[in-house]
Amino acid sequence: MGSATRAWQLAFYGIDFGEGDRILTSRAEYGANYVAFLQMQKRTGCKIAVIPDDASGVTDPSALEEMIDERSKLIAITWIPTNGGLINPAIEIGRVARAHNIPYLLDACQAAGQLPIDVNEIGCDFLTAAGRKWLRGPRATGFLYVRRHMLDRFEPAVIDHDGARWASASSYELKPNARRYEVFERAPALQLGLGMAASYTLQLGLEPIRERVDNLAQTLRGELAGLSGISVQDLGVEKAGLVTFSHERIGASDIKSALGQKNINVSVSTPDNTLLDSTARALPDLVRASPHYYNSDDEIAAFLDAVREICVG
Repeated sequence: MGSATRAWQLAFYGIDFGEGDRILTSRAEYGANYVAFLQMQKRTGCKIAVIPDDASGVTDPSALEEMIDERSKLIAITWIPTNGGLINPAIEIGRVARAHNIPYLLDACQAAGQLPIDVNEIGCDFLTAAGRKWLRGPRATGFLYVRRHMLDRFEPAVIDHDGARWASASSYELKPNARRYEVFERAPALQLGLGMAASYTLQLGLEPIRERVDNLAQTLRGELAGLSGISVQDLGVEKAGLVTFSHERIGASDIKSALGQKNINVSVSTPDNTLLDSTARALPDLVRASPHYYNSDDEIAAFLDAVREICVG
């Protein structure tokens, strides 16, 4: 796939929503996904229902269970939101989806490469992810997993003569597997790069990667939380490698720029990336640090020293 967004769109827009059908999603859903929900609502009259969070800030599976009705057409969740280290309970949500035979679309963009992923344990019917994030693959790559029984329920939103054979003047035959979602034109060099990145990740092992990333992120959160004027904004009990924070006076973009001058790379998460969650928590722009397994303890210490210099003085 050309990107995680493209993979997600192919799955989502292939579902035949009707008036009154319900899309059940999380409060911290990613902006690219939510605007697609809104467009589908505009086109078909379907409804968007936001699942409440539990006390720790993650999507509440018990609340989801209570929301299920006969018009529930799709459960669509972002596993790790873009604006913090929260890890949504993907497996528990999958149990609810399976119990009610509701298709389950999981955005694993920030999970692939830092968390072990077992689609059978999760119970998702569609899973999408990016190559360029925690997998460390090329930009403009992504992938889509489709559970086999979903092939009998839905077709891709668009097809070409690679995903389907032109069988007669009035008919076509889709490929019998998830490759029906692929198109003829692709970038072989990028795909090879993605394959190498995935192979390298598997050689290192997802469990050791998860442990290393968790240790680095915990160190960052603990130290940042002790700095005057800084608020760490990550929710949840179990957390991922994304560490977000804000300063009471200095804007996130200014902090990013100052860190960049010291050859330290961070990103800025703006409220419109996760509008519902950002509005509910009155979040400003956030600085997002994403320590990975290759970062050394010395680099973490240098990052913290730089933040102290910029934000505390």
